[in-house]
Amino acid sequence: MLRFAGAGAAAGLLPLRAALAAESDPWSRARAIAAAVRPPVFAARTFDIVRYGARGDGRSLATAAIAAAIDACAKAGGGRVLVPAGRFLTGAVHLRSNVELHLAEGATLAFSTDPADYPMVFTRWEGIELINYSPFVYAFGQKNIAITGRGTLDGQADARHWWAWKGPWGGTIDHGWREGMPDQRKARAILFQMAEDGVPVERRRFGDGHFLRPSFVQPYRCENVLIEGVRLIRSPFWNIHPVLCRNVMLRNVHVEGHGPNNDGCDPESVDHMLIEGCTFDTGDDCIAVNSGRNADGRRLAVPSQNILVRGCHMKEGHGGVVVGSQISGGARWVFAENCRMDSPDLWYAIRFKNNALRGGLLENFYYRDLQVGRVGRAAITCDFNYEEGGRGAFKPILRNVVVERLRADSAVRVLDSQGLPGAPVEGITLRDCDFGGVTQPSIVRYTEGLRLDNVRVNGRRVERLETV
Repeated sequence: MLRFAGAGAAAGLLPLRAALAAESDPWSRARAIAAAVRPPVFAARTFDIVRYGARGDGRSLATAAIAAAIDACAKAGGGRVLVPAGRFLTGAVHLRSNVELHLAEGATLAFSTDPADYPMVFTRWEGIELINYSPFVYAFGQKNIAITGRGTLDGQADARHWWAWKGPWGGTIDHGWREGMPDQRKARAILFQMAEDGVPVERRRFGDGHFLRPSFVQPYRCENVLIEGVRLIRSPFWNIHPVLCRNVMLRNVHVEGHGPNNDGCDPESVDHMLIEGCTFDTGDDCIAVNSGRNADGRRLAVPSQNILVRGCHMKEGHGGVVVGSQISGGARWVFAENCRMDSPDLWYAIRFKNNALRGGLLENFYYRDLQVGRVGRAAITCDFNYEEGGRGAFKPILRNVVVERLRADSAVRVLDSQGLPGAPVEGITLRDCDFGGVTQPSIVRYTEGLRLDNVRVNGRRVERLETV
């Protein structure tokens, strides 16, 4: 086996033959990822939550009954915990090893809007570890876990519950917040400073009175994770957020939610993940690859790597396939193919966002056969000016981005690539691409090694991009 540079158990492993083949054919590595990521297998035992006291009336709190079913399943050696048809109100659901949480067709887990129903746990919030409200569905240090079925997970977040905690952002007031209401700003600043000061995680205690919204689904330090078939709606914060996990499969999942920071899927410091056949219609990035923020990301130093996205549909969102911005641990070997992206409210198809406060090494990104209808800002962006921009001491590095056979009907502009002085974006290749509906010139600043190979803009083959 060949170990790629990284930290801890999450460092990337691929068979030697596959690793060497990737040098000449990068997509051989994508095939190796697809072959390596396999769903967990569960014992043929079923534990119906109704047998443990759950009532599908949408009013009776089923948290204890669901926990009892999961506990019984785990103690029996694993199997399926069944949520039958009905609407079951619940607080936090904590999965255990060898347990599949299965939502039958017509089943809904409706998550309580009372923060008291979410106990304090070790978690990660915007790339920083802390003790905070439990994610709605959570697992820590577990192996062989799954959420499957044709049912719905309803976070029940709205302008009255959870979303208003974001507060004002970018000069806007929305999602229910009004002047004088509590919000996350103070706690967020305190948490960020604690991480910079090296305060131990166990002393970073938030929760009640701090207004840091929990993620929807978060497996943390887990191995062999499957999320398949279910629908997620109305998340309070990020939707699917695997952290420091290995061997994760997200398949045929529908994610819909237009609240603040409603990212569809945020793999953070994850090694080997397959995302396929999913639909994302979100209030933020559809897929955002992360690896920790600032000092905390550098402390853990675990990159996200070996991620394959294929056959997905991205609708509304800030970006289709995104890397960053919590990316201080680095990212590499991310692939996307055969995806559809289309919405005037989708800002970018491919997006990288970083800055000199985050830093991190980002390299080896391959995208092909992307069908893009409309995007609101640019087909591709590489942005080192995100948030703090150049105000930091950690050089962001982005190199080796290859985009093949991207077809865009209405792209506004082809490329917005802005590195920083002394930290250029390096090595962007556009090959066999066709960009239509382009009305504005590209922005290319502090960018080296931009290569165009058989690229068309508004039906005309170009050797170089028109830029401002």
